[in-house]
Amino acid sequence: MKKLISFRFLALLLMALPLLAFAHGISEADRQSMLDGGYVRYIGLGASHMLTGYDHLLFLFGVVFFLTSFKDVAKFVTVFTLGHCITLIFATYFKITWNYYLVDAIIALSVIYKGFDNNGGFQRVFDMKSPNLMAAVFGFGLLHGFGLSTRLQQLPLGDDNTTMLLRILSFNVGVEIGQIAALTVMVALLAFWRHRPSFKRFSHAANLALVYAGVYLLLTQLHGYQHDADPDSFRFPAQEHKHLHEDMDIDKTVDPSRNQL
Repeated sequence: MKKLISFRFLALLLMALPLLAFAHGISEADRQSMLDGGYVRYIGLGASHMLTGYDHLLFLFGVVFFLTSFKDVAKFVTVFTLGHCITLIFATYFKITWNYYLVDAIIALSVIYKGFDNNGGFQRVFDMKSPNLMAAVFGFGLLHGFGLSTRLQQLPLGDDNTTMLLRILSFNVGVEIGQIAALTVMVALLAFWRHRPSFKRFSHAANLALVYAGVYLLLTQLHGYQHDADPDSFRFPAQEHKHLHEDMDIDKTVDPSRNQL
C-alpha cells in the first residue's frame, strides 16, 4: 500500500515538474518587465521565482517534515535563509556564476539527501548517525542561494553598483516573501496531517517519493546540461530537426490527403 501511495505521489510530481521547470527560469517577458519597472518588479519576480522553485520547495518540505514546534521550524528556516542570502547577494554582486543546469543538478541532490535522511537512511544503510542537521541545512542554503544567483544574473541589473545592489536586495526580499508564503502552507498542512493516523503509515512513502522526485530533477537537469553543452550531439541536431519539420510541411502541401484518416 505504501509503495502504491508513493508511486501515485511520484506520478503527480512527474506531471507537474516539467510545467514548473519553465516557470523556474527567467523568461524574455521577465527581462523586459525588469527594464520597464522598478524595484517592486524585482520583489515580485523573487517571490514568484521561489513559489515556482520546485527544488527549493521540495527541500524545505523535507526540512520541516518532522519538525513539530514553531521554534524548531523558525530555527532551521532561519539558518537556511541565512545561507541562501549570503550566496544570492555576494555571488550576484561579484558576478560569480556557473552553468545553472549543473547548479540545479547539485540542488536536486539536496532533495534526495533530505528524503534519504528523513527515512533513516544513514542509520540503515551506513550504520551511522545522521550528519548535523543544522550544518547540512546551512550548507544546502548556500547552494540554493547560488542557484538563485545564477538565474538572477540573467536579468538586467545595471552597471551602477548602488542600483545593482538595490535590485539584488529587492529580488532577495521577494524570495523571502515567497518562502514565507510557501512555508506557511506547508507547515499548516503537515500540522493537520501529523495528527491523523495516516501520517505514521505514509510518512516513509512521502519521503521516499521525495527521493524519487530528487532523482528525477537530477536527471532532468543533467539532460538539460547535455543539450546546453552540445546540442548537436543528439540524434536530431537542432538544424536537422528544423529541416525535418520543413520537409513535413512540404509533404502536407503537396499531398494534403495524407493527413486525412
